[in-house]
Amino acid sequence: MADIIHMNSEQEEQGNAKNAVLWKDRKHFMWFPFSFTKYEVRNNRLYTQRGLLSTTYDEVLLYRILDITMTQTLAQKIFGTGTLLVCAKANRDGDVLLENIKQPRMVNDLLSELVEKARDQKRVVGKEFYGPEGHVSHDMDPDDSDE
Repeated sequence: MADIIHMNSEQEEQGNAKNAVLWKDRKHFMWFPFSFTKYEVRNNRLYTQRGLLSTTYDEVLLYRILDITMTQTLAQKIFGTGTLLVCAKANRDGDVLLENIKQPRMVNDLLSELVEKARDQKRVVGKEFYGPEGHVSHDMDPDDSDE
């Protein structure tokens, strides 16, 4: 089952929010979470873990997320799951697929809100990710700017 954790302002002020898991889930088969693919949001990052014997860990900084697209097939609607395609400005592969997760609309809204907060904290706006012709620029990093 998808776990969405809401913290109050007192917990956030005490610094407990830094390592707190804000959302976690795993890839589902129908409505059963029988998979070795896990997803988690904490520390202003989206983490994915795939595999049993050979495990791959991946992370995306939330402020680098450009777009989130939710899709639901008929079967996913029946079983209460959905898939989120998270497009990010990342060096390797810019797309992260959160497959067959519970409550996809709620997770979509949560990620969108967290991305906006992360961008506000870093003082990053979406236009900084785009080059002169409107294409995503992979060589520009807001952390390297001379502000």
